[in-house]
Amino acid sequence: MSETTAPVTLAASATPVTPAAARSATSGGRRVARLALRTVQVLLALFYATASALPKLIAHPSAVESFDRMGWGSAGMYTIGALELAGAVALLVPVLQSVAATALSGLMVGAFIVQMTVFDGQYAATPLILIVPLILIAWARREQNARLWGLVRGRS
Repeated sequence: MSETTAPVTLAASATPVTPAAARSATSGGRRVARLALRTVQVLLALFYATASALPKLIAHPSAVESFDRMGWGSAGMYTIGALELAGAVALLVPVLQSVAATALSGLMVGAFIVQMTVFDGQYAATPLILIVPLILIAWARREQNARLWGLVRGRS
């Protein structure tokens, strides 16, 4: 076979991509992305509810010690625990997902500042790592904010 006919032969044997096939591939990719984002949301909700909020809400000795060291006492500990638990639940409610991720990001900024100032940066990477998927969720679910605003203003 000559060099001039080889590309023609290869091009002729390639399967053509129809517009319907391209849309199907795109929607399949979107489905995978939505599923991956939902999985991250569920994992973050489980983390915030069990590993973060629960020790504060049951006054685990490590949480009590940390909040006493900050000077916030039990009131601060229970407040932060309740906010984390509320954020975890709201991450699973479609209309609240973006707002919850934004609020939890704010909590993580505060946690980072506390880690740097009170605890000498011992666990400062943890809030920074958690902010990344939270910001992704807040951005990806931002269309829900209009729905939430409509509900708040009394419109469906």
